[in-house]
Amino acid sequence: MTESAGSGRDAEAVSRFVESFAAQLVEAGLARMPARVFAALLSSDEGSMTSAELGEQLRISPAAVSGAVRYLAQQHMVSREREPGSRRERYRVHGDQWYEALTNRETVLKRWEGALREGVTSLGADTPAGRRMAETLAFFEFVEVEIVKMMERWRVHREKTFGPE
Repeated sequence: MTESAGSGRDAEAVSRFVESFAAQLVEAGLARMPARVFAALLSSDEGSMTSAELGEQLRISPAAVSGAVRYLAQQHMVSREREPGSRRERYRVHGDQWYEALTNRETVLKRWEGALREGVTSLGADTPAGRRMAETLAFFEFVEVEIVKMMERWRVHREKTFGPE
């Protein structure tokens, strides 16, 4: 029995939500299977499920679950936890997963900025391509500063709305 069926919720309605939200994530650029796994975890009351539970709910293979979870963990959208006294892992989505996923983009932005700086130097700052690279670099530098400010405002707003962690 899936969690949704055991919790008194309409399993069909939960399934429709998972597939609908996953479709929105796919439209935004997330691969289909990670989107489905993420939506299933997000919609579970505990915020965590085993590979078998995910496979049963989504009707997918253990390999598909494994690949999706690996991708989601790399993106800091889920974490893996060992069940006490067991070799089984649970995959968990946290309430602050969007915050974590966004703030962990800083490393990616720094790498892009470094590559763009090299591009400006290599192409020449006074060439059309070099100017385009410089503008792209300036955009990412701006975004990086704004993300830090926005995350601080979010922490304050989250505490007001949901209380201290």
